[in-house]
Amino acid sequence: MFRTHLATLLIPAALAVAPAPALAAHAMHAAHAAHSDSSAANSVLDFTVRTASGDAKALADFRGKVLLVVNTASHCGFTPQYDALEKLYLRYHERGFEILAFPANNYFHEEPGTDAEIQTFCRLKYDVTFPVFAKISVKGRDIAPLYAYLTKRSPFPGTIGWNFNKFVIAPDGRVLARFGARTDPMGVKLTQAIEAALPPK
Repeated sequence: MFRTHLATLLIPAALAVAPAPALAAHAMHAAHAAHSDSSAANSVLDFTVRTASGDAKALADFRGKVLLVVNTASHCGFTPQYDALEKLYLRYHERGFEILAFPANNYFHEEPGTDAEIQTFCRLKYDVTFPVFAKISVKGRDIAPLYAYLTKRSPFPGTIGWNFNKFVIAPDGRVLARFGARTDPMGVKLTQAIEAALPPK
């Protein structure tokens, strides 16, 4: 099992800007609406999240798939990783691989848009075909339950340091590896972790 730890940017705490009050309230509501108690969860598959259209989506629906969970943003220096993520998705999708993207506005307001605007951006700018869910919070008091689990109770704990952190999830929901923002989605380290989790060709 790969136990690749953080390769995140070391961003000073002073640079982490909290969401505007309205956005924070919206994120708090979304976190409770997509309820799953992180303290009671045993795997990523125990959580329910919200789609961009507002529907509930049980991550248990992805049982049997290798997942890459990634927090994204539309106005970040790492935003071009959407292109590499789409290439990664197309390379492995037919073998049982899914990318689950969660836009977040936790860092310098680099994801200010609505869910509809984010969907349009991803589709038109990067031809994204993997699921991009409703905007959430990945840190702080309004942290989404899924990210509370990933950052506090998984084998790879630690605050999300920036946009485009990546978690590799086994078909049974176990967290296998974690990679930071600087990790190229098409790079050797990440593709090897995915290959190791997928069934043989």
